[in-house]
Amino acid sequence: MFDELYASLEAGVINISGFIWGGEWNGAQVLPFGPIAVILLGTGMFFMLRLGFRPLLRFVPALVEVWKGRKGNGDPAAITPFQALSTALSGQVGTGNIVGVATALTLGGPGAIFWMWVTAILGMALAFAESSLAIKYREIDQYGRINGGPMYYIRKGLGKNWGWLAAIFCIGTIFSATATGGMIQANSLTANIQSAFEGGGIDIPLWLLGAVLAALVFIVIVGGIKSIGRVAGNLVPAMAALYIVACLVILALNVQFIPGAFAMIFSSAFGLQSAVGGLAGYAVLSAIRFGVARGLFSNEAGQGSAPIAHAASQMKNPARQGEIAMIGVFIDTMVLCTLTALVILTAEGSWATASQFRDWAGETTSHIWMSEGANPATLTNRAFTDAMPGPVGGWIVTLCLTLFAFTTIIGWSYYAEQAVTYLVGEWATKPFRYIWVIVIFTGAMAEVNIVWLFGDLANASMAFPNLIAIVFLSGVVYRIHKANGDPDTPDGDSLIEDLRVKAPAG
Repeated sequence: MFDELYASLEAGVINISGFIWGGEWNGAQVLPFGPIAVILLGTGMFFMLRLGFRPLLRFVPALVEVWKGRKGNGDPAAITPFQALSTALSGQVGTGNIVGVATALTLGGPGAIFWMWVTAILGMALAFAESSLAIKYREIDQYGRINGGPMYYIRKGLGKNWGWLAAIFCIGTIFSATATGGMIQANSLTANIQSAFEGGGIDIPLWLLGAVLAALVFIVIVGGIKSIGRVAGNLVPAMAALYIVACLVILALNVQFIPGAFAMIFSSAFGLQSAVGGLAGYAVLSAIRFGVARGLFSNEAGQGSAPIAHAASQMKNPARQGEIAMIGVFIDTMVLCTLTALVILTAEGSWATASQFRDWAGETTSHIWMSEGANPATLTNRAFTDAMPGPVGGWIVTLCLTLFAFTTIIGWSYYAEQAVTYLVGEWATKPFRYIWVIVIFTGAMAEVNIVWLFGDLANASMAFPNLIAIVFLSGVVYRIHKANGDPDTPDGDSLIEDLRVKAPAG
């Protein structure tokens, strides 16, 4: 009975997810592209044009803003702009950068990486729009906490009649936080640690790993956004640097295969490889579907999660914080995901089967991603393990995945907390933190295959209401862009005082 119910639920979720992301229903292609891919890329292109290609033209000045934002202005009411970026990155940089890239490659081919890039470039425009709106429409609660994000710019920007859309976004946020930001991350983290120690002959029960993880998470989140921002501000740069250095070492050892890897990415993205006719067209559709889906899963641009973190910044200028948010998308996808993809595409080993490709020098080489039955969950780990001497590579992936997953858990705890606070009230903040710890402990031990299936649906449930809101508020975004800030923001010594001045009567 249970097996039949599970199979029915699984089939239904796969059908809905396949239609939303790939335009498929019951295995048949009913639309050339998934609706979410069209909406996401279309909205990104709309804002890229409306903003006059600001993400590209202001890229270097945005990097300067990130560097200057490390110190902030000392206002105790909020976190520094750099900590806000780090908190957003803590939610963005997770298993999507390791497992998500491997999934995109195995399901969509190398061309999926190109569409991840497209999603990221256009996503930088979306990040500017949603994070600048989050700064403009944030508010302060009765406890002195700064609250912001899509639910607030929906209610305050579009009006109270749109409260239903804000509620849908919040429900989607809780759904997404529980599935992709909590249980999946906890399960991946504990499973990888357990596997790593089993390789050394040490058996650690999952319940113990889950209890330790839950305790560490609670220590961080009990202090709220100030504590989360402080931990993220220190941990995120360190873990990103470690991962980048490890990837660069592997790429240096396989430098002769890098041109061939890029050639595969571009040829696969446009169906220029050996496949012909309908097969080539299907390959392109698969590349777009899984590239866009994994791109959103990784950088979350347009999903509405990152602006919740950016709203807590000490920055008073919406345009400046919007530019800082753009850099988060770039770091996540254009840097970290690209490095992961190149490592997988260039790593050699004995695991390959009959599939081969010719590198730029004309040598025939077998590569890991082509292995029959390649498992996305272990693909990156295998690439690192075989590309580096001894067990070093595997331990580096395990450590990075652990850090990525941990920071994602604490970042998404804040997103869910803000959603619960908006729906229920400020009193729910502290009880929610205890509930979140239980979610993490449960996710560490539970079978989460069905949760993985809900991942893409959870992301879409946030993205749809958020994209509707930022399109309807595009005029406000344009005015912020043209004024290079928010001319309505009053001058003051305290961010809390400023927000109280801006708060509507009653």
